[in-house]
Amino acid sequence: MCLGVPGKVVEISEDPLGMTMGKVDFSGIVKEVCLAYVPEVTLGDYVVVHVGFAISVVDEDEAQEVFEFLRQMDELAELEIAQN
Repeated sequence: MCLGVPGKVVEISEDPLGMTMGKVDFSGIVKEVCLAYVPEVTLGDYVVVHVGFAISVVDEDEAQEVFEFLRQMDELAELEIAQN
């Protein structure tokens, strides 16, 4: 099942092609994510990430609630997969 997982934006940068990218912290697991779909995002914001793309900005309480729900459902295993 593919789910959108909330995480905290801890770094924002541009790749060599000008695409806005960032590092997102999912409760201690940090992944590189495309931020192009959420141009309003700032450091410290929480975003919902689906297949490597941030698709929306959410508040911290909502992010924590969803993350805990996903943890209880054991749906966070994909975060453990190493990035290339």
